[in-house]
Parts: sequence; structure tokens; C-alpha cells
Amino acid sequence: MTSWRDIAQLIDHSLLHPTMTDDDIRKGCAVARQAGVKAVCVKPYAIPLAKECLKGSSVLICAVVGFPHGNSMTSVKLRETQEALHAGAAEIDMVVNIGKVLGGQYDYVRDEIRALARLCHRTSGTLKVIFENDFLQDGHIIELCRICSDSEVDFVKTSTGYGFVKQPDGTYNYRGATEAQVRLMRAHCTQHIRIKAAGGIRTLDDLLKFKDLGCTRIGATATESIMEEAQARGIS
Repeated sequence: MTSWRDIAQLIDHSLLHPTMTDDDIRKGCAVARQAGVKAVCVKPYAIPLAKECLKGSSVLICAVVGFPHGNSMTSVKLRETQEALHAGAAEIDMVVNIGKVLGGQYDYVRDEIRALARLCHRTSGTLKVIFENDFLQDGHIIELCRICSDSEVDFVKTSTGYGFVKQPDGTYNYRGATEAQVRLMRAHCTQHIRIKAAGGIRTLDDLLKFKDLGCTRIGATATESIMEEAQARGIS
């Protein structure tokens, strides 16, 4: 039976919206601490503040790199990763270079992922690779799974939550994590790679659905309401 702790330990509490102030980050860290989630996911500049807020707790700090569009040079991503780990991040969520993926330049993508994986693992850091599936076709996802498997990354991740795609009417929208794409990722990654679903997961049922699909980490901004829903259902 799934317990409160089981649910909380699936969650990376996301504090990544571009409008977030320091006060917002403090409040978000308090939510994460109270719920006992696995990690908070923050922008690199916020690592020292998150570290201060979470001192004495078991909540890990996860920093994003190349966020949200993956466009930084590899050297910049490596420097950002190095500084994030030095500042106190235990985990790194990096965004692939989406344009290189779409252009079929997989040697570039592979070299970048491998370089970040080596850097993280030298300091016992965890690397999660964000695909941003909304921009990709199944073939791209399958090739990224193969590259990540060969590179021995720790996690593959569906989305940033900010990968808005232009629609035919000119507006922007995104799907985020989908069941079909998570199944595809699980089928084409080696078993040692774990899956993080993120983007649009806002309810306890959403979380449990992706858990059942094999996800061992969920990116969520709605942590507080998810945990309240678990409490209302009598999950202890």
C-alpha cells in the first residue's frame, strides 16, 4: 500500500517559475520540508537560499542547467553544473540542445550528455536529462533514450514544464508528461535509468498514474494540494 512518505519521496517540488521571488522560494522550501519530498528543483542562483531554508532536513537540492531551452554552449552547461554542485546541489536537471536533436546532430547531443554525466558522477551527483518531448517525435525520443542509456545517466525526464509549442492559431501551449511518451521512454531505456515525469501533473491521481507507469520521480508545483489530497483519502 502506498504511504504518505512513499508519495512525498516521489516528488521533486518545482520552484522554477520565472517570476519567483526569494520569498516565494522560502515558502516553497517550507512546503517541501513540511511534506518531506525528495528534492526541491531550483534555478542555480537560488541554491544558497534553498540550502539555508532546508538545513537539517533530508530534502535534496536539484538545480536546473541550460533551462528551459537547452541552448547554452556545452562549456557553459558544464560550468553551470560545476558551480551548482559546488554550491550544494545534489542533483542536476539539464535540458538537451533541442535544435541539435531535431537536426539529427546526435554526436553533439551525445558528447554533451556524456560530459555532464562524467562531471556529475565524479562528485556523486545525480544527472537527469530533460528531453522536452512536446517538441519531439517518437524517433527523437527513442534515440535520446539510447544515448542516455549508453552515457549512463541517472534519469531521463519528459519535460521542463515550460516547453510551449506554437499552435496553428498562433497561441502557445504544451502537453507536458503523457502516458504514451513515458511508456516509450521506459521501453527504450536500459533498466538502470529511472524516469521523471513533469509537466501538468497536478493531482494525486496524476502522480499515482505515472508511478504505475514506472516513474520514480515526479516534478510538481502542486505538491501542497497533492499531499492534502492524500491526507483527505486517509493515506498516512
